[in-house]
Amino acid sequence: MTNFPPCPACGSTLTYEDGSGNYVCPECAHEWPVKMEAATEEAAREWRDAAGNLLQDGDSVTVIKDLKLKGGGGVVKQGTKVKNIRLVDGDHDIDCKIDGFGAMSLKSEFVRKS
Repeated sequence: MTNFPPCPACGSTLTYEDGSGNYVCPECAHEWPVKMEAATEEAAREWRDAAGNLLQDGDSVTVIKDLKLKGGGGVVKQGTKVKNIRLVDGDHDIDCKIDGFGAMSLKSEFVRKS
């Protein structure tokens, strides 16, 4: 017997596949595509700081080492607190604003969750 996901609407575990590419819940009659489940699994990306803590949008972080800025803009010192981060896909995965420097992107490996 195969295991089907629980219904996203009511949480029932009695779901089944109807043969046309949909899951069906017999309790609440909710239907959803089988392919949607695969897409949400791929989209579930986790961002972690240098200590392995899970990061989320809006978190506050602390810089753990001095970071030289390109273009001779100075240095973001170790211990600098950054509030209200925004997580993005890419090489530098944190967008933020730092007082005295403005908007910039950081790598999650150089911060620790506060």
